[in-house]
Amino acid sequence: MTRWKHLLLALAVAVPTGALPAATAPAASASSTPTPPPLPSAPVENNETQPVHSRADALTETVFVEVAGTDSDADGRPDRVAVDIMRPAATATGLKVPVIMEASPYYAGGNDVENHVVDLDGSDPAGMEYRRNKFNDLRDEMFGQAEDPAAARAAAGPFPGYYDNFFVPRGYAVALVENLGSGRATGCPTTGLPNETAGPKAAIDWLNGRARGFDAAGNEVRADWSTGNVGMIGVSYNGTLPNAVAATGVKGLKAIVPIAAISSWYDYYRANGGVVAPGGYQGEDADVLARYVLTRENGQEVCGGLMDAIERDQDRVTGDYTRFWHERNYLPDARKVRAAVFVVHGLNDWNVKTGQAVQWWDALAKRGVPRKIWLHQGAHFNPFNFAGRNAEWLRQLHRWFDFHLYGLRNGIMDEPQADVEHGPGQWAQHAAWPLPGTRDVRFALAAGKDGGTGTLSPRHGRAERSAESFTDAPARTAEQLAGNEAATDPNRLAYLSAPLAKDVRLSGTPEVSVKAAFSGGRSPYLTALLVDYGTDARAYGQVAYGATPVCYGQGVPGDTGCARLAEHVTATAPFKIITRGWLDVRNRNSASRTELLREGRFYDFRFDLQPSDHIVKAGHRIGVVLISTDRDFTLRLPAGTRVEVKPGDSSVTLPLVGGRHALD
Repeated sequence: MTRWKHLLLALAVAVPTGALPAATAPAASASSTPTPPPLPSAPVENNETQPVHSRADALTETVFVEVAGTDSDADGRPDRVAVDIMRPAATATGLKVPVIMEASPYYAGGNDVENHVVDLDGSDPAGMEYRRNKFNDLRDEMFGQAEDPAAARAAAGPFPGYYDNFFVPRGYAVALVENLGSGRATGCPTTGLPNETAGPKAAIDWLNGRARGFDAAGNEVRADWSTGNVGMIGVSYNGTLPNAVAATGVKGLKAIVPIAAISSWYDYYRANGGVVAPGGYQGEDADVLARYVLTRENGQEVCGGLMDAIERDQDRVTGDYTRFWHERNYLPDARKVRAAVFVVHGLNDWNVKTGQAVQWWDALAKRGVPRKIWLHQGAHFNPFNFAGRNAEWLRQLHRWFDFHLYGLRNGIMDEPQADVEHGPGQWAQHAAWPLPGTRDVRFALAAGKDGGTGTLSPRHGRAERSAESFTDAPARTAEQLAGNEAATDPNRLAYLSAPLAKDVRLSGTPEVSVKAAFSGGRSPYLTALLVDYGTDARAYGQVAYGATPVCYGQGVPGDTGCARLAEHVTATAPFKIITRGWLDVRNRNSASRTELLREGRFYDFRFDLQPSDHIVKAGHRIGVVLISTDRDFTLRLPAGTRVEVKPGDSSVTLPLVGGRHALD
């Protein structure tokens, strides 16, 4: 077990399930609440599995599962994934238990890989660093901090995360799947192709007797201790794999918990035809991530040609949605999902943006899939780590798995569907999301006087035909361009509502419609920012970890069952960009098709912003700011593109709780 794996598992935040009988219940129909599997005979009190098993006495093993029909490294043999398993000692004497699974390409760490250059005029005025260790940057946000991180790295075994401490004592097994192309697995990583999905799917098949597994000596191993019922959980890439596997409809996968997860890889690296980076990782793309997680033995030798093909086919020139991206899109297969889905996402997550969660949420709703959702004020973050919400997270997660894997009729599906943190530490439960009573309200844009700031109003008068313009300035960030809203700025256009008479809540996906013409430059981007103008203390995604650890489960030497939890760090500022969206105007009709524009000709552009849930307080103003290059996300072409806008033919549509009455 590598030191990297020890660290990742020490910080991992995932959850297991309850002890189950051998028989599995039939899948629920898409339109009904699922029927849980039969009740187990293991100890249950108050409709909850109880911690009667010993973490210290738990059994561990590593199984190499054959991924039948997949040979991504073209060596003539089926690929294999490495599965580390911990299960209660009683499974050696006949107890059968369900499994909590986390699949990951990160357990063996990552390689140093350079991102693509995004300053396409040849400059790099900010001195941007194109070589970053992505997982080092994200591990605290994703997995939190152990009570003593140094001790966890030095002394802990391969299962130092909270799954084992909390769930193994309650009659669950934990399975950690080292996915294709990483660590001890064979095969090659592909950033979302079906071969990656096939790895953890094969592990589920093995747990149900449908695939072959072997120990290190090559002896075949069977999971005769497994009930066959599996739940998957994880954060980021580890949360994306549950979405992917659920979209295969594999039998035995009963529930998933995708946290900060991707549902379409195109929308991770592109937006409406434009090359758009994940927040914080300018220049990353599918090839960079595949090379980063290629940690298997002889990886470059075996998989280098495939990495080159990914770089070629991803197309950083047009940004179009092609077959390359369609094969990495799980949304069309939402119709196959059998598992219940507990979606979790940060409203300040600009790495995996909120649209990833919401489009998955909406696709599942159309199929009647049983669902729950948590939306929090963090960024790329696991809710287990929130000090003020940790106990409630464990309560709901425990009941979620007890219901779907253990068969306990504990009422979890009768609780409110949505938990939303609408301000730092301010949580409320709701019957649905978007919130009930949400209606779209269209706001008209109008030019300001003498070139000043324009207006934003839900009352539509006679449309003005005049135009106003701005000049693209790729050296300035969106935050710089959104500031000082009352001033005239040559590099943006701003439109403000009147001060609000009362709090107004946005819940859902905004849309902008802009009539504009491009000339005199090379930038194809049109970016829209939705801004809350008004001084306030707000969360932006940063957290601070407390000094006192909180204990949540059974401990063993090197793995205390305790963790340091986090609080939001707020900042007082005169505005906040609530959300934003991007369009490559050459893809005005379709993300799949680039169509050149005539210079100076006006076109109608319509596109969504990222979904959000945000309260704009009384006295604040709602603002829409139009720019071209979004420095932290888009490619940066030479400055000087002129964008001319007709505000009278432009608008923004906001999903407001209470609809137009919210503005009375």
